[in-house]
Amino acid sequence: MTDPALCIPVLASLDLAESQHFYESRLGFAGEAYGNYLIVRRNRMEIHFWLADDRRYPEHTSCYIRGGEILDLYTEFAAHGVPGLSPVEDKPWGMTEFHIIDPHGNLLRFGGSTRELRA
Repeated sequence: MTDPALCIPVLASLDLAESQHFYESRLGFAGEAYGNYLIVRRNRMEIHFWLADDRRYPEHTSCYIRGGEILDLYTEFAAHGVPGLSPVEDKPWGMTEFHIIDPHGNLLRFGGSTRELRA
């Protein structure tokens, strides 16, 4: 198959311009807004945002970003002073993870296989 199905999170944003600025300046994504919709991309990562008017939507939403580059991402995010960056932790379910909460409350969890990352 040349065009496999993908799963792309669609998160809530209270201010699309602020979300775009955060994801571009702090996390290294490139973004483009289409009216009340925003798409940010970095390599094979892609996140979409819709404009919400109630803080409870982003504060109760998350996505999980999985892959082998997460330790490099952590180093980069730490160097950029990303606010709220958690420490990297090895979890009992075999994943090495860290997280960020974006300016509107969306939880971004990053993880990779501990076995593969620590090999």
